[in-house]
Amino acid sequence: MILYDMDKAPNPRRVRMFLAEKGITVAMVSIDLPAGENLAPGYLAINPRGVVPTLVLDDGTVLDESLAICRYFEGLQPEPNLFGRTPLETAQIECWQRRMEFDGMGSIALAFRNSQPAFADRAVPGAGPATPQIPALVERGQMLSRHWLDALEKRLAQSSHVAGDRFTVADITAFVCVDFAKWIGVRAGDAHPALRAWYAAIKARPSASA
Repeated sequence: MILYDMDKAPNPRRVRMFLAEKGITVAMVSIDLPAGENLAPGYLAINPRGVVPTLVLDDGTVLDESLAICRYFEGLQPEPNLFGRTPLETAQIECWQRRMEFDGMGSIALAFRNSQPAFADRAVPGAGPATPQIPALVERGQMLSRHWLDALEKRLAQSSHVAGDRFTVADITAFVCVDFAKWIGVRAGDAHPALRAWYAAIKARPSASA
């Protein structure tokens, strides 16, 4: 199998962290998003959506959503468990994972995609129609990202990890989002002591450098 990757993009990083936590090694091919390599005919023949990460299995099956890829590997190698062991824990992890994805990554991406010169006319990921940037959405994305960061601080003041008392996929998404937010000028500060302590603990994990 082959994983099509991009070292600085947040979604591929989530998969790399997940694989590192599992101790799984997969052959990887890097795709240069800012240069538009994901829109080149060769890559579109692999994934017509033009997104990364993309996992191509040995039988040719294509998985191109980061959480779907992670769930596939969770099924292949259930331990260490990162998606939940009981129905309730699984639901709680899914709940917090989606909050990190929609409230965090979605807001950050809104500001990022509408501000970076490399993504002019590509304000939406992938191989869809040309999508002009809207400068007003940068400020909106930054505002929503700051709100998400404050909400995450409140959560981590009550819980050692995002979804409960142990490390899960929700922590991976949150950690990647905190780093992604720096690209739009949003950072944890003195008002986020619990978040900063949690971040330091996650950064100390070997998977954080994957």
